[in-house]
Amino acid sequence: MEVFGSSGVRGVVGDLMTPAFVGRVARAAGAVWRDSHDGPGRPVAALARDTRRTGETFADAAAAGLTSVGLDVHRLGVVPTPGLQAYAESEGVPGLMVTASHNPPEYNGIKLIGGDGIELDRSELERVEAHVRAMRSDGAVGPGYAAWNETGRSRSVGDARRRYVESVVEAVDHGAIAAADLTVALDPGHGAGALTSPDLFRELGCEVVTVNATPDGHFPGRNPEPVPENLGDLGRLVRAADADVGIAHDGDADRAVFYDAAGRPVEGDATLAALAAADLAPGDATVSAVNVSQRLVEAARGADADLELTPIGSTHIITRIEELQAEGTRVPVAGEGNGGVLFPPYRLARDGAYTAARFCELLAGRGDIAGVADGPRTVREIVAPFDGYENVRLNVSHGGGTEREAMLDAIEAHAAAADADVTTIDGYRLDFGDSWVLARESGTEPLVRVYAEAPSRERAEELAHAMRDDILAATNEG
Repeated sequence: MEVFGSSGVRGVVGDLMTPAFVGRVARAAGAVWRDSHDGPGRPVAALARDTRRTGETFADAAAAGLTSVGLDVHRLGVVPTPGLQAYAESEGVPGLMVTASHNPPEYNGIKLIGGDGIELDRSELERVEAHVRAMRSDGAVGPGYAAWNETGRSRSVGDARRRYVESVVEAVDHGAIAAADLTVALDPGHGAGALTSPDLFRELGCEVVTVNATPDGHFPGRNPEPVPENLGDLGRLVRAADADVGIAHDGDADRAVFYDAAGRPVEGDATLAALAAADLAPGDATVSAVNVSQRLVEAARGADADLELTPIGSTHIITRIEELQAEGTRVPVAGEGNGGVLFPPYRLARDGAYTAARFCELLAGRGDIAGVADGPRTVREIVAPFDGYENVRLNVSHGGGTEREAMLDAIEAHAAAADADVTTIDGYRLDFGDSWVLARESGTEPLVRVYAEAPSRERAEELAHAMRDDILAATNEG
């Protein structure tokens, strides 16, 4: 697909992302939803946004596109993406989320949600994309507009955030969490989670201290991506407050990453493995992307469960989970090591606050993990069985065109020359037994991403830098 990448559509504001483009995508999605509507009354779509500076403008454009083809619009305002998904599921209406998730402030984007609260699958996205491609910029071609007396109307929904917080509190063992008397240091990164997660963890009985907790689309305290280089303030807050755990979100709060009581970052792959180990049973399956860590491999093996791999991106993971569930296979937990975890029995959606609450359950002593004692635990005790690996991630920017092609050719050549097992589900993953390296094109930014994992930092850096050096050499030769 040309419009929708691995997780919706995103781009730099004023370049790809303009009000006109957002309006066309909304009009296209609205036409698909209108044509599939078979219930009484006018079709309805929910609309929400994160805190980005351009979010209100783009939400207005999206509302115009949706109403122009005859849909009524429920405007939720600033809500985490999983909050929109919870609303969509409870009301049985599709949704459009204006967000660029973890991307820098100059980006914005769109995620499309079905009436079941799940991101649209590839076939549905292709129907929307066909309409988008058919349109001219003046809107003269494409799905028809509603007649003047059949256009939709917008109304504000003021309780969507409250309903979302209550749904998460009700879905976890809030009694056990409260009894653990946890101090939580929270960094929502000025994103949508700033309006929900502090209240959520207080209602779970935690003492909550915050940093970067004012909603601000300029993201003055840190960039939205919750990676260690952006989370120094959180580490310092954990130490200063003597907190039991640090929690950080991305811009739309569908991800959660963790810090231990010493203010040190926890590898997202270790968190995912621990959550999986506590939930998986023999005969179950878990699903992750091609950049999966050996940690999750070990967690699945220890539970006598299967591990299924997909291309990177929540849409691919969700599609595979749905396929497995249709076959009768239980998938209690799935996701990626970037903090995007899904608990399908709860909702087939990445939910940063719910993930963090489930991790607090582990801190409170809930969940059996081989090698971890029962009763209250520390963050480090929970992830200790999955230590022993080092990860390196590098980004290589490109200017598109021939430079991009040269990079992709270099990756293929590097893989062909390596003495490794090669997987091409998404990019090229080279497995060397106890270590691996993966190079793939980003689905949301003009980057090639390089990932490596090995038992030692030295080996992981060796693999990652060798791949990156070949990529850069190819562009220099061009």
